[in-house]
Amino acid sequence: MLSFLLWYLLISTLGLLTFPLAYRLLPGLPDRGYALSRIMGLLLWGYLFWLLGSLGILNNDVGGELFALLIVAMLSGWALRSVGWPEIRNWLHAQWRLIITVEILFLVTFAAWAIVRAANPEITGTEKPMELAFINAILRSPTLPPHDPWLSGYAISYYYFGYLLVAMIARLAGTLGGVAFNLGISLVFALSVIGAYSLLYNLLSRRVSESANQRVGESGNDDATRHSPSATRHSPSATRHSPLPALLAPFFALIVSNLGGLLHILRVGGLFWRVDETGEITSRFWAWLDIGKFSQPPPQEPFFHWWWWQASRIVQDFDFNWANKGDVIDEFPFFSYLLADLHPHVLAMPFAFLAMALALNLFFGGGRGQIRWLGMRIEINLPTFMLAAVALGSLAFLNTWDFPFYVALFAGAYTLWRFGTVRQQPPLDGQSVAAGGQRPVLSHVEGSAVDLAKDFFGLGAALGITGILLYLPFYFGFQSQAGGPLPNLIYITRGTYLWIHFAPLLVPILAFLIYLWKLNGDRDRLKQGVKLTLGLVLALMSLTLLLALAISILWAFQSINPEAAIAADAFLGSVAAPSWVALIREGLIRRLTIPGTMLTLVAILSLTIALLWPRPTPETKTIVEQSALQSPISNLQSLIPSHTFALLLILTGALLVLAPEFVFLRDMFGYRINTIFKFYFQVWLMWSIAAAYGVIILWRSLTGARKIIFRVGMGLLLALALIYPAFGLWSKTNGFEPYQGFDLDGTAYVARSNPDEKAAMQWLTDAPAGVVAESVGGSYSGFARMSIHSGQPTVLGWDFHEMQWRGGSEEMGSRRVDIERLYCTSHWDEAEIILHQYNIRYVVVGTMERTAYGAGTSACPPGLSEIKFIQNLLPVFQQGSVTIYEVPGS
Repeated sequence: MLSFLLWYLLISTLGLLTFPLAYRLLPGLPDRGYALSRIMGLLLWGYLFWLLGSLGILNNDVGGELFALLIVAMLSGWALRSVGWPEIRNWLHAQWRLIITVEILFLVTFAAWAIVRAANPEITGTEKPMELAFINAILRSPTLPPHDPWLSGYAISYYYFGYLLVAMIARLAGTLGGVAFNLGISLVFALSVIGAYSLLYNLLSRRVSESANQRVGESGNDDATRHSPSATRHSPSATRHSPLPALLAPFFALIVSNLGGLLHILRVGGLFWRVDETGEITSRFWAWLDIGKFSQPPPQEPFFHWWWWQASRIVQDFDFNWANKGDVIDEFPFFSYLLADLHPHVLAMPFAFLAMALALNLFFGGGRGQIRWLGMRIEINLPTFMLAAVALGSLAFLNTWDFPFYVALFAGAYTLWRFGTVRQQPPLDGQSVAAGGQRPVLSHVEGSAVDLAKDFFGLGAALGITGILLYLPFYFGFQSQAGGPLPNLIYITRGTYLWIHFAPLLVPILAFLIYLWKLNGDRDRLKQGVKLTLGLVLALMSLTLLLALAISILWAFQSINPEAAIAADAFLGSVAAPSWVALIREGLIRRLTIPGTMLTLVAILSLTIALLWPRPTPETKTIVEQSALQSPISNLQSLIPSHTFALLLILTGALLVLAPEFVFLRDMFGYRINTIFKFYFQVWLMWSIAAAYGVIILWRSLTGARKIIFRVGMGLLLALALIYPAFGLWSKTNGFEPYQGFDLDGTAYVARSNPDEKAAMQWLTDAPAGVVAESVGGSYSGFARMSIHSGQPTVLGWDFHEMQWRGGSEEMGSRRVDIERLYCTSHWDEAEIILHQYNIRYVVVGTMERTAYGAGTSACPPGLSEIKFIQNLLPVFQQGSVTIYEVPGS
């Protein structure tokens, strides 16, 4: 309880400290960044501490953290002086409903998920041991970058920024790693909730302002300001409305789940199963569905151990012979929090919402100004650009895959803002820049497709490069298994899988698109949308075939580049294809016979592009018709900015779903397991905001029978989507009646199962820093337990994980064999060489070592030889079956 309160007070104080800075930098948002201030403060604090620590200016300790916090306070002081306390005070007074809602929402969700974690706190299984090892290693490491707990002598080669943020709070609050793990994921959950809430609140608040402006415009005022993203300055009273509808965003983003829960209920209920003449239980439906355990006969126990896992493995990939390659990871947020792996994609969630909010602030005109970047003029003020660079750059350090996605989203928002507002609309104060108060006319030069591309790619390049430069020390030590793109010739996502996974989001999104189309659409624009979408699909198909052709050429000319030929051969073998011609032919057949996903995406993209396509007003029509370079976005005034930004989220998400249908990134797995995972998770975040926004708009706008059909249909769909969280939460927490009582310490189970090991771990935690020798084994096992729980580096931990992080085994060298020799040899001279080679200080001999290196094992046929340690080392810890020896003089 005390740890929870300390964490709550720390992060809330950080939010209050940062709010003046958020208020100053986010003028385009109706909430002025209040709901985002905790996330922004944590980002800036963590970035400054990491950067100064990596440069050797700060130590990795409490003093360094406080110094970085002081810099954040100074920045916020500058913002407060710039804005003036009276303005902020008036805003706080006017927006008290919003403030109370945000504070209650954060506290309740933080506490609620802390209770969930306290009901099942054990840090065991999946990736949790790795994540705890990182947190403890950061807490133990005197400098940055932190040491790799599983490869002594090396720094962590992983995107570890999220773990650093958790460790920073833990250190300042005096929290142990096992408690910090569970409070960390609870905090990330709560921050994600208020991040999603902020996005929808700002969209809806702007929608209210736009409606008010429209009514004013209809009563005789200047029409030019009615739908301008920058037309309304957010005065304290400008956006008063109920803050409650925005709660739908975190509901869709973090609670609503895919239909895997429904499938589980149908399966265990025996639906579509029958007993055939041989007595076997069979089902044509479930065999056709072909989703992992869902295709197996129903078990006797409905809610068996880990039944909820399969819902995160809906998409299936099949090779040339239709053999299942294995489950593709398609997690959704509620599953991720239920599983409670503190993995990078989870840690990055609040900052992904922050990135969306920064794009929204820019789109609403909150970044007006101008900078020059490498001679290129960018119409954004410097503070906005730098904040975006820090925030977007952090995503590469948090979860590297997210970085290009949100750079593209931000650049897209900038492009739409530029062509929909800056070059057509009045300034932020609402006064027209055109003579006589008329709407400025877009020139054909300014509105050309070339200018669109220059704005999009220009800002994207500027932010991308600046974001990388700001985090350059991270890249110096970063390696990865990820390679270049591979052509996806054969792994086609069935429409059934796509709809099972995304149905709760796809239905409101499509309904929203159709609604907007009926209000704003026409056939010409729809034709343009279809043409562009089909052109994009054909371009991606051509790219896929070109990549395949390039690989096949490498494969054919093996004598020129043997290594490339081997890689090409491995790719061909990974899909079990007899030849490239057969592979390409089979891929084309599958695309024609499994069209569900492609048809869905074509519909979404066509409608979205059509709604963004120009519908020139009388003022612009003549100039556009005379132009040889027509603008793809010569008039966005037919759509209000909130709608337009929602369309941008839909468009970006659809493109992320489309991409893995044609390419995937090469890694050690050889199919789309990671590509789908990383892409679909971000799609869920973007589409959840758009879906929530669409539901509220349709809920308020539809009338008559359409209103009834929509409300009843959405109610039923959401009820089906809540089956998974309801039953999953109950199963995972044992009905909130944990066997060992509520406890936030995720390592307490070790003391119950093996008190000797727990005591040894605690001794190492308190001991001076040094390399630990312990038994070596594979990933997802009990090996490396001393380094995991103490933060001390071991010679070699989970070897397969190290291979993934570093893209190979070169750094590991002969470590595994050397540790086996260390424990097995009876010759002290041989053991001493190994001890000095890896600078080992502590040697652990416990149950794991005696089991792994016992007599008759393949690693150590003669059995573990402890006598050499007894005779030559100092026993510094001994309890029960565990002894820790220290190397003299180490």
